[in-house]
Amino acid sequence: MSRIEIKPVHTRHEKELFLTFPWRIYKGDPLWVPPLLPERRKLIDPKRGKFFQDGYAELFMAWQDGKPVGTISCAEDQSATRAHGFGECSIGFFECVEDFSVARDLFTRAEDWAWQHKLKRILGTFNLDREESRGILIEGRTRPPAVYCGHNPAYYPGFFERFGFSKYGEDGLAYEIDVDLDKPEIQHMLRLAEKIATRKNITIRSADLKDYEGEINRILDLQNRGLAHMADFTPYTRASIEAMVLPMLEVVDPDLVLFAEIDGQAVGWFPGIPNLNEVFIHLNGLRHPWDYLRLLRYARFKPESIAIKSIVVPPEYWDTGVGVLLFAEMAQRLAAKGYKWADLSLTGEDNTDTFPLAHRMGAKIYKRYRFYVKEVDS
Repeated sequence: MSRIEIKPVHTRHEKELFLTFPWRIYKGDPLWVPPLLPERRKLIDPKRGKFFQDGYAELFMAWQDGKPVGTISCAEDQSATRAHGFGECSIGFFECVEDFSVARDLFTRAEDWAWQHKLKRILGTFNLDREESRGILIEGRTRPPAVYCGHNPAYYPGFFERFGFSKYGEDGLAYEIDVDLDKPEIQHMLRLAEKIATRKNITIRSADLKDYEGEINRILDLQNRGLAHMADFTPYTRASIEAMVLPMLEVVDPDLVLFAEIDGQAVGWFPGIPNLNEVFIHLNGLRHPWDYLRLLRYARFKPESIAIKSIVVPPEYWDTGVGVLLFAEMAQRLAAKGYKWADLSLTGEDNTDTFPLAHRMGAKIYKRYRFYVKEVDS
C-alpha cells in the first residue's frame, strides 16, 4: 500500500485544491449542495474570515500517489477557551475517500496539532463557524440539507467511531414542518396564541434592517442569555453574531425575522431565511466562470421552504408564552407568503424550548447530526 502524507495547506493553489476536493467525494450525489467557493475562500482567509477575530486555524490535506485523498482543518476558538478554562481543537472541513487509513492519518494529525497547542480535546465538526455545516449526518438521506446544514457520505460516522471518537452531547435535529394553517396541530397553536395575546403584554415585530447594528446587539444579548443553561455553552462574541447575521442581510425578508418584546425590551427572536440551498444545488459552487450564468437563471427563483435556525427565549420568559406567539406569528406569515414547508435546524434533543414546541406543531425529524469528541493524551 502506498504511503499517505498529511501536508499543511499554504499556497493559493493548495487552498483551491483543499476547497474543491469535495467535488471528488460527492460526484454523482444528488443530495449534495456544492458550497459557494467565493464564500469558502473568505471563510478560510485570516484577513477576511470572522472566525480569525477570536481564533486561529490550520488546514491540512492528505496525499497518496500524488493525488489528494482527504482534508481537515484544526482550529482553536480562543473565546471558547476563555469561557471553559481550557482549550479544545475544533475540527472541520473533514472530507475523505472511503479508506479508513486516510481518515486515521487525518485524525492523528489533528491529535498531534491539538497536543502541540496544549489543547485538551478534539471536537467537531465545525467549519470555522459554529453555525455552518455543524456535525456529521447520521440519519436523513431523503432530501438535500437546508442552508447552513451539511451533508456527508454514510461511511463518515464509522470512521470517527473506529478512531475512538465518542458522541458529544445531544444529536442536532433538523425538523420539517408543513406550512398548512388547516392542520389540527397548527390550529391548536393559533388558538393558544390568541389566548396568550389577550393575557400578556407581549408584542411581535419584524426586524428593523435600518437599525441592524442595534438588532445585532439585541441578538447577541438574547443568544447569550437564552442559551447559557446548555452544557458547555460558549458565549457568543460580536464577531460570531456578525458572521451569522451579516450574510443574511442581502437575502433576508425582514417580515420573517421576528422579535418578541415586553415593554419595549427584546425577550425572544425567531429568524427565518429563504432556504437558498434550493438555488445553490444548481450552481456548482460557482466553481467556473460559466456557472455564473446559472446564477442569472435562478436569480428570480423563490424557494419553497424557509430555514429557521434559532428560537431563543431567555429562561425567565419560558413560562410566558413568548415561544408560542413567535411560532404562531411565523406560521401565519409563511402561509401568507406562499411557503410550503419550513426547516427548523439544528436543535438539540435537550432543548427545553424548541423540542416540545416543534412536536406540538406536528414537526417531523428528517435529519440527525452527531458531534464527536476525543480527549487528547497529555
